[in-house]
Amino acid sequence: MPESPKLLSVGTAVPPYVITQNDAAIAAHTAFSARFGDFDRLSKVFATAGIKRRYGVRPIDWYLETSGWQARNAAYIDGASALFLDAAGKALEAAGVSASQVDIVVTVSSTGVATPSLDARVSETIGFRDDILRVPVFGLGCAGGVSGFAIAANLAKSKPGCIVLLVAVETCTLAFRMDKLTKANIVATALFGDGAAACVISTTKDGLAEVEMSGQHTWPDTLEVMGWSVDPEGLGVIFDRAIPPFAEANIKPAISGILARGGLSLSDVDRFACHPGGAKVIDALETALQLGQGTLNHERDVLSDYGNMSAPTALFVLDRLITAGLPSRTLMTAMGPGFTASCVSLRAAA
Repeated sequence: MPESPKLLSVGTAVPPYVITQNDAAIAAHTAFSARFGDFDRLSKVFATAGIKRRYGVRPIDWYLETSGWQARNAAYIDGASALFLDAAGKALEAAGVSASQVDIVVTVSSTGVATPSLDARVSETIGFRDDILRVPVFGLGCAGGVSGFAIAANLAKSKPGCIVLLVAVETCTLAFRMDKLTKANIVATALFGDGAAACVISTTKDGLAEVEMSGQHTWPDTLEVMGWSVDPEGLGVIFDRAIPPFAEANIKPAISGILARGGLSLSDVDRFACHPGGAKVIDALETALQLGQGTLNHERDVLSDYGNMSAPTALFVLDRLITAGLPSRTLMTAMGPGFTASCVSLRAAA
């Protein structure tokens, strides 16, 4: 019987530029109010999003002045590479593992295009071996942290004794588009932040938690719910269906089905660790999963402090839960383009 993969450590990182919600609202007003007749009504989202500040790979004025795919993608490669090194370095140090001991690196990122991929670009700086197995993953969006964790854990299980490094890194602020006069773009400027999270996973030694099972559920005919448009100006956010009511109506049976395939039920879960896509999404998850209002406190705190960073955000929540003390069984959950729900069950170390 193969040994279960174990989570050895988590490391998180944010870029240097702080974007307060008030500054973001002022910048959005400057960019949109004179050109978008519905801006005043939509701008209320800055006050109701549950966010105090976020972090960006560039200062806020840069987003008002910079246009074009090439400039934005160059900022992605520069900013995401720095975040990769920061988060991965922290996770490796916490696990007591050197970069040269890593056998597989899984890199999850959907907010820019890098070929060679980010892991190759930082390889010499961080100190990866020349025989490391690189697994770059694109297109998972907000589900990427949880889905990437599942991929990394399955790789660790399939190669007992190897050390797997997962790095989820996103620069969502680069999708702030001054040319895109849409509700989705206004919401994005109120929600998105940049950040990275890394995890070390292996079967080789005791860790913080055992990876018990994982699974996904993809709803049919939902490709339009969330994603990117690819335009000359850069990536543009797609929110074509209201996600909070969709989550409230659909997430419970989806998660129940994922758990059932692993021989578990909702009642077996001691704590959900959810991707906090927004304040209304958190409320919807608490309602759908029949949790008491305020149960997802770490999710609200992460959202307030960092905004929605897409893939890494659920791992920021996990990091806070670890600091507070993991309960016996934690179920990480996230929803992302597809439209897909992803889950990973963790059993705390005895």
